[in-house]
Amino acid sequence: MSGRVGVAALLWGLSILLSRVIGVVREAVIGRVLGGGAEADVYWTSFVLPDYLNYLLAGGALSVVFIPIFAGHVARGDEAEGWRVFSTIFNFVSVALIGVTGVLWALTPALAPIVAPGFEPWQLELLVKLTRITLPAQIFHVLGGLLSAVLQARDKHALPAFANLGYSLSIVGFGLLLGPSLGAEGFAWGVLVGSILGPFGMPLYGCLKDGLGWRPLMRLGHPDFRRYVWLSFPIMLAFSIVVVDDWLLKRFGSLVGEGVVSRLQYAKTLMKVPWGIFGMAAGAAAFPTLARLVAEGKGGEAYETLIRACRVMLVLAFASQAAFTVAGEHLAAVIWGTTRFTSAELQEIGLLNAVFCGALGSWAAQSLISRGFYAQQNTWFPSLWGSAVAVLAWPLYGLLGEVLGGVGLAVASSVAITVYTVVMSLRLRATLAGPDAPTLVGFVLKMLLITALGVLGGEALDQGVGALLGPDGLVGPTSRALLRGALGGGLAMGLCLGLAWVFGVNEAVEVVNRVQSALARRLGGRLPFFRRKS
Repeated sequence: MSGRVGVAALLWGLSILLSRVIGVVREAVIGRVLGGGAEADVYWTSFVLPDYLNYLLAGGALSVVFIPIFAGHVARGDEAEGWRVFSTIFNFVSVALIGVTGVLWALTPALAPIVAPGFEPWQLELLVKLTRITLPAQIFHVLGGLLSAVLQARDKHALPAFANLGYSLSIVGFGLLLGPSLGAEGFAWGVLVGSILGPFGMPLYGCLKDGLGWRPLMRLGHPDFRRYVWLSFPIMLAFSIVVVDDWLLKRFGSLVGEGVVSRLQYAKTLMKVPWGIFGMAAGAAAFPTLARLVAEGKGGEAYETLIRACRVMLVLAFASQAAFTVAGEHLAAVIWGTTRFTSAELQEIGLLNAVFCGALGSWAAQSLISRGFYAQQNTWFPSLWGSAVAVLAWPLYGLLGEVLGGVGLAVASSVAITVYTVVMSLRLRATLAGPDAPTLVGFVLKMLLITALGVLGGEALDQGVGALLGPDGLVGPTSRALLRGALGGGLAMGLCLGLAWVFGVNEAVEVVNRVQSALARRLGGRLPFFRRKS
């Protein structure tokens, strides 16, 4: 079982790494074509209604709800019944998607001022146009999610893991081809075509290759369909802070001023790179195993498995937090350039990224902790608690956005997700852990101190390199930013891992030992004086 998790984790980790890298390339293209002004604000805001459609039909939770249902039939040797359940759910969701998409498409002109109350009339007109192009893409995202769930339930992770790469590449391609002439509309068409080719097309190919058992039937009285509706229902009705955070940033950002939505988007994109690589990959890879352990009545073992995975993931997340906090401004300059962005705008993106990175551990941990609830087929608590946090945080976003602008919105975002994750972890321990289960409290406090020291060291080196190069150094602005980001961010990450290793954080020792082994293999020798038992 651990071998399967390892292979799945490798696949998901690699795919999300590539997806994040291509995602950064995608947003670099968007930033260099659209810049960080009013049109870019409209483009990013055009995803609010499509994302709501996905969330309304529990598109993001299809895999965690459907995998246990389909996997149960496969485990009992009755895969044909699993395909009948799949057909019912797939057909029902298809009808609902088409209907709700049509309603939202018709209501888009009325909803646009609610989504972005601070936009000018021309921005609202463009927002309607872009939203109507991207809305149908969610049909393919959601249905593709069901197809991916079938493959994951059969321990076939490759195509689901890499499906989003085609999506991002399509946006990049259409943006480069049509962006200079059509602006944001060119990228929107890339979104639609990419959703067909990637998230839908690749899992469909995998299911057809393995024998797609879809049938044109809808057995709405089937107990598994009723269970699917019951488990999805709270997610459909809820507005969890995990998703609503992006909506709130765009809504209140539109009220703060021109370009704020874009700068928040670009800053959070940087934070999402390590979050996706470590947090989302760990959650996707571990979930099938957690679901099996819970189904076998081994709740304590499932919790310990989750906590061990969470600690390793958090070591990497905190080290990345230190690196991205120091290097954020320089990364922004390298990715988005200095042509469409002023020095002040790049500094603001760096500052916003540092604030978002303050909650990187929380974003990463909730991706894994939520799977502990889903493995118990408990979708109610995460949904209700996530909605409660969103309601309670709403005035905080408004107040801090009005007082501190974009920085205030980033602070509100980080506070909200941290509160959500802490309570989720405490609740999961109460419902799943055994009497002698490990905890995260001491570990997290130690890593926070180590991360702060890593940031201080990285900042000191960054400032020193900046002073050495001078304002008019021998290197160009991009090379200068790349050098400062690599040195300062690299030292911050190295200090985090090194200090954690010195202070005996077992998971850090494991990570460092693996890095040492990889380096030794490349150098043709061993480095025994650096190694330490975990």
